[in-house]
Amino acid sequence: MPERHLRRRHVEELTGLARSTIYGMMSRGEFPRPIQLTAKAVAWPESTIVDWLSSRCRSTGDRGKPLSKGAVRRAG
Repeated sequence: MPERHLRRRHVEELTGLARSTIYGMMSRGEFPRPIQLTAKAVAWPESTIVDWLSSRCRSTGDRGKPLSKGAVRRAG
């Protein structure tokens, strides 16, 4: 089965990152670059995004764990 390729909006949903953050991180070499599908369309191989997310969890240690309800603060 061929690998799925994710368009930017789906990558934003999966990562929780905004478009500007994704492109800023790409320019600094901190986020994978997409592949060119057509002259105007790009997409990311799904495995690339999954691997990137996995590496972020491993590199943050305990910070990669979900917060408990009591640890979440509300602004204001």
